[in-house]
Order: sequence, then C-alpha cells, then structure tokens
Amino acid sequence: MDKAQASRRRLLEAGAVEFAAHGIAGGRVDRISVRAKVSKAQMYAYYGSKEGLFDAVLADQVEGILDAAPLTADDLPGYAVRLYDAYLAHPQLVRLAGWARLERTPAGHLFAEADETPKLRAIADAQDAGHITGELPPADVHAMVISLAMTWSPGSLTYTATTADPAADHDRRRSGLATAVRRAFAP
Repeated sequence: MDKAQASRRRLLEAGAVEFAAHGIAGGRVDRISVRAKVSKAQMYAYYGSKEGLFDAVLADQVEGILDAAPLTADDLPGYAVRLYDAYLAHPQLVRLAGWARLERTPAGHLFAEADETPKLRAIADAQDAGHITGELPPADVHAMVISLAMTWSPGSLTYTATTADPAADHDRRRSGLATAVRRAFAP
C-alpha cells in the first residue's frame, strides 16, 4: 500500500468512528484529520468535502459487510446469521446507515445507486427452485431478512448486542434468527 492509499485508509477508518458517533452534521473534519494523521487539505483533495468523505466511508463499510456476509439465497438462514455476526463485529455500519437515513434519505431506497440485481436474481432463482416462498417479491424477502438480522444491532429499538455479551446469548440469537428466517420464507 502506497502512502496515499494508507492516508485514504486512515481517513476512512477515522471517518467511520467520527460519523458513527456524531452523524454527518455533527461529525468534525478537525477530529477526523487529527485521528487519521492526515491534513484537512489532503482530506479535501481526496474526497472533495465532508459529505464526500461520508459517502466514501459508508461505501467502504457496506463493501466490508458484503464481503463478510455474502448472500446465499438457498441458505437465507445462514445469510441472516452472517449479517448478525457482521453487525456485531462492525456496529458502525448500522449507525452510519442510520445517520444517512436521518440526515439524507428519510424515505425510499437508502442506497438507490446500488445494483441489487444479482442478489434479487439469486433470491428469484431460489424461489423458482422451490427453496424460498414465491409469495413475496425478491426485494421484500431481502429487506425482511436484513431487518431480522438487525434485531440486536445498533438500529434495534429494544436491545443492542455487543461482543461483550455472553457467548450463550449470541448462540441463542443466531439459532432463533436462523429458525425465524427458515420458517418465514419456507415454500
């Protein structure tokens, strides 16, 4: 990794911490710059603006979750559990998405530019193969599985799990989540 790539990576990591804690409006470029050990001028050269940095941070976090929890349409329960684990390991993504929803996109698709066609096609193919109920559109199945996986995430209205919770609690949640998804989308 060259020096510029290392600076960008530090900015993305520092931006994730700052924006997850304070949102877009409350996030401070000064704090990000200090944490990343990159000048504000350099940050602006890389990302154009604080909003540009937020966009890059959110995209980076989403990419990390996609890598950590790939969609396997013929195993939606496993996908949901992988999402639970990814949200547990990287709670800042849920917080960042929450801030984006609150401060930018209050309705409609949060990631309108994202191409979900491969995921939705995989779900449709699993429906055609009889692995998933065909009573729901693929986009609805996908949205509901994501929401179920977020039950104990920082976006939860009832309880947010952390890595400090007892392993038995995580095992119980994973098992319950897999069972709920299996039953909800069984053909």
